[in-house]
Amino acid sequence: MIHTRHQLVPLLTLASLSTLAFAQQADNEPQLEEMIVTASRTAKPISSIPNTVTVINKIALDQQLAVSYDLSTVLGNLVPGFTPSRQKMTGSGETLRGRSPLYLIDGVPQSNPLRDGSRDGLTLDPAMIERIEVIHGANAVHGMGASGGIINLITKKPVESREQSFHIDVNAPTDYDSDALSTGLGYSFADAFGRWDLAFSASVRDSGIFTDANGDIIGVDTTQGDTMDSESRDFFLKTGYRGDGQSLHLMVNNFNIEGNGDWITVAGDVANGIPTSSEPGTVPGKAPTNDVTTVSLDYRKDELWGHSVHAQLFYQDFAATFGGGTFGTFYDPAYGDNFYDQSQNESEKVGFKLTMARDKIAGAPVNVVWGFDALQDETQQVLVQSGRAWVPPTNYKNIAPYAQLEFTGVDHLVVTGGLRYESSKLDVDDFTTLYSYGSQFVEGGSPSFNETLYNLGFTYEITDALRIFGNVSEGSSMPDVGRVLRGINEPNQSVESFLNLVPIVTDNRELGIEYDAGNLNLEVSYYQSDSDYGSRLAMNADGIFDVKREKTEIDGIEASATWSFTSDSSVGIAYSNPTGEYDSDADGSVDTDLDATNISPERINLFWSQQWTSDFDTRVQASNLLDRDYQNAVGESYADFDGYTLLDITATWMVGNGQLQASVQNLTNEEYITYYSQAQTNNERYFAGRGRTVSLGYTYRF
Repeated sequence: MIHTRHQLVPLLTLASLSTLAFAQQADNEPQLEEMIVTASRTAKPISSIPNTVTVINKIALDQQLAVSYDLSTVLGNLVPGFTPSRQKMTGSGETLRGRSPLYLIDGVPQSNPLRDGSRDGLTLDPAMIERIEVIHGANAVHGMGASGGIINLITKKPVESREQSFHIDVNAPTDYDSDALSTGLGYSFADAFGRWDLAFSASVRDSGIFTDANGDIIGVDTTQGDTMDSESRDFFLKTGYRGDGQSLHLMVNNFNIEGNGDWITVAGDVANGIPTSSEPGTVPGKAPTNDVTTVSLDYRKDELWGHSVHAQLFYQDFAATFGGGTFGTFYDPAYGDNFYDQSQNESEKVGFKLTMARDKIAGAPVNVVWGFDALQDETQQVLVQSGRAWVPPTNYKNIAPYAQLEFTGVDHLVVTGGLRYESSKLDVDDFTTLYSYGSQFVEGGSPSFNETLYNLGFTYEITDALRIFGNVSEGSSMPDVGRVLRGINEPNQSVESFLNLVPIVTDNRELGIEYDAGNLNLEVSYYQSDSDYGSRLAMNADGIFDVKREKTEIDGIEASATWSFTSDSSVGIAYSNPTGEYDSDADGSVDTDLDATNISPERINLFWSQQWTSDFDTRVQASNLLDRDYQNAVGESYADFDGYTLLDITATWMVGNGQLQASVQNLTNEEYITYYSQAQTNNERYFAGRGRTVSLGYTYRF
């Protein structure tokens, strides 16, 4: 079950998503209004929330994972404003409402905007996720990096009585080959011991090669990394103590995915529509890898000085290794003409979040949430083979106090507003760029940035079934500092005065309406997202992307309709159409369309869910991406996208204490080039999408 609701996520409430829950009623029970529950404040009715949020529960998530074990594909199927998956280890170009989202695990940031290697959506096994919460649009709920919204991955929770499960799944294309077989194994344990509780899970996954609709092997991305021909593992632990009116919990997750390096890329031909393919071979150097450890210590107290309290201390250690090559960017005569090199991003974060919430201040119809968060992020990018620094060590420190008010003194109307003050500082020592950039000496420095961000929103119930909402808010994020610094190619530059390091401030406006009559739900929202000094990715001659700081303007429509025409049957449609432009000639006016590397397509998603018996159900879903042309400043088409439609089906049987799931991805065996790849001119990254693939999984609970 997926809930897309208009929910105010207070711009300044630090941990509101980390414990968001929603009430569900059985289809044959009276329809009750869903409640949004957070540990930072009391439960709030949906009618008080004026932003768009999509909540994906465990049932819906497992249904999608039975079709594809790629989290980006899951998000694209259930959140149409999210860009179609690249089906690779990298998520570069995958955006939400045309801007980069901030990934979180239980409120802990996974994104690395100081050197965005676009691996932040691949930091845990999806089997560890209990539900997903997606906030649409710019905000500063968790501070750094949420210009497109927030994707919060809520992990499994301990339970009051012992639960164990064992899971196994296999998938392969219909033109079966032993090299194309993928398998997964997982075990989960949860129990409570008096006031102590424990949850533990472990998983391993071996992914074979992927094939397209013609049965040809899809090209392996040996540079950015690939999930095909890879192995992954995940170890997850959550344990804690629950006292009278308070609790303390520790969460630890360690995730590793690594390519096997058994296949090499065979270049395609973009001009003639021939996709990139692969052949057996040995990839030199270290295999592309993600190795991520996330730790969170979470304390909650129901009452302290009239407030509820939520405090969180967190840590993340992130390392992403990329494949290499004899790229011109890495060239240096000191290492010879054909020297092979590759890079690795390294980031270490330590942070603290405090949320204090109090209802009805002095008996008045005003609720308040206030507190602060603090973050330190140390990031660098090194060249693995030569030991050179591509991006110098960069230290980012941020502290952000905030306050948020909610007024409920007028019947059927809720008004919210708040401020957040972002105080940030970068520390970078003197450094010298690579030879290919002219070996430029750059004077280090400690630039500081201060921003006051605001939000204002309302919801109004016209009737019990009909409500409108609106909000204006600001979001702030750092640009990809690493790309900016490493690409300096002019002399006499200083970190202290380099304009391209200025944070990205995004102005977000949204207006929507929702009709909920129990068995029929209709929602429509219109949004605008502008940045006077935004950030756009542009590919250079090596196929390596550089950052362009330009004015950008994005707007779009999101709409959905769900109809439960019987207690066992429902159908739905969701539509998203974001459009955006950037200022290509720095004259202060946007003039050129954002292409597929920076914005998602116009998209229609359809589904039909059927509960045939109490033990058997099915879901059929279609994702239709529409054609689009991209025009430059003089109105000429400089790129285009050929749309395609993908159809999936999944079935679930309850068998005793177990659950059996079977699915077919790309049922019609559609032949297509992936959305992102169509924006490329690089013959080595012109990737076809996966052809018809059959999956079978079994979960036994005991």
